[in-house]
Amino acid sequence: MYDEQQAAGADPVPAHGPLAGFTVGVTAARRADELGALLKRRGAAVLHAPALRIVPLADDSELLAATKQLIDHAPDVVVATTAIGFRGWVEAADGWGLGDALLARLGSVELLARGPKVKGAIRAAGLTEEWSPSSESMAEVLERLLAEGVEGRRVAIQLHGEPLPGFVEALKEAGAEVVGVPVYRWMPPEDIGPVDRLLDATVAGGVDALTFTSAPAAASLLNRAEERGLLPELLSALDHGVVPACVGPVTALPLQARGVVTVQPERFRLGPLVQLLCLELPGRARTLPIAGHRMEIRGHAVLVDGELRPVPPAGMSLLRALSRRPGWVVSRADLLRALPGAGRDEHAVETAMARLRSALGAPKLIQTVVKRGYRLALDPAADAKYSDG
Repeated sequence: MYDEQQAAGADPVPAHGPLAGFTVGVTAARRADELGALLKRRGAAVLHAPALRIVPLADDSELLAATKQLIDHAPDVVVATTAIGFRGWVEAADGWGLGDALLARLGSVELLARGPKVKGAIRAAGLTEEWSPSSESMAEVLERLLAEGVEGRRVAIQLHGEPLPGFVEALKEAGAEVVGVPVYRWMPPEDIGPVDRLLDATVAGGVDALTFTSAPAAASLLNRAEERGLLPELLSALDHGVVPACVGPVTALPLQARGVVTVQPERFRLGPLVQLLCLELPGRARTLPIAGHRMEIRGHAVLVDGELRPVPPAGMSLLRALSRRPGWVVSRADLLRALPGAGRDEHAVETAMARLRSALGAPKLIQTVVKRGYRLALDPAADAKYSDG
């Protein structure tokens, strides 16, 4: 994976850190630099492929129309869902000469804030929210609205990129008139190349985790995989080896709809998302006692007694084949089949094996068994544990 990462534009891996030796794909368009920096600081190689782009607010005619409608026809309730969206809405209204009118209207209605960040944006605009849930959950906002009773009431909801699943439907079923305020809109990226490279790397085993910070980004990646005929391979990768990490349950919905089991932090923030990966990825790495050393097999590198040793893609393929049954002899023919695109020449195994041993820095970790193949030099005390494969 090491060479593939360089070709795909991944950043080099620091020598240490809980994510050293792992490659993480970042699909975010917004705050991608912040997420990437958090991952790199912990040692990860990062492949950034924004799966969408955000239409500038001032260019969005739908937002202008919704803003004028709300100013002219007051809603009973306005629900603000994101800080960046609320700030952008006010800034866009200012640009259209409607800023004061919008703030006056919002100051005269029941204003609900989904969480502390959007509450701060509301107060910075000189307004005061009537209520905000401690859980930052739209489900709790919905529960409050339904408890109050919404029949015959007009509820405006600041959307955050896509319709909120179930939220709008529940309000309409309870008799509300719902007005969506599309504060910013997700669109496919102008350059699809990075997304395609990330998909290729993921299905080829070159990525250890994919991060998602919005439902539209997850949906966009799945749609692109389907367009290219790669959806079955992507879903298989996410089910076997690649960790799909979502910042929260709403983000995970498009993946869950495809049967993908995701991991999510308890707090829906970037920091906890990265901390979760710091536990998940090392926890899934294979650690073996080999020839008196402790060897931990990571995505594109191996920790040998705590020292990070980057390994070329062919070498990682061989090492994984050997580690499936540590201590057992694996034939050259089987190892050749494990090498991607190696053809039929078993000499390719010998060449890749020589490079693998050199990369590991301890040649005795892998033993040559004359006329039979190769084996990991499993410590004798561990033989019983792995004797059944």
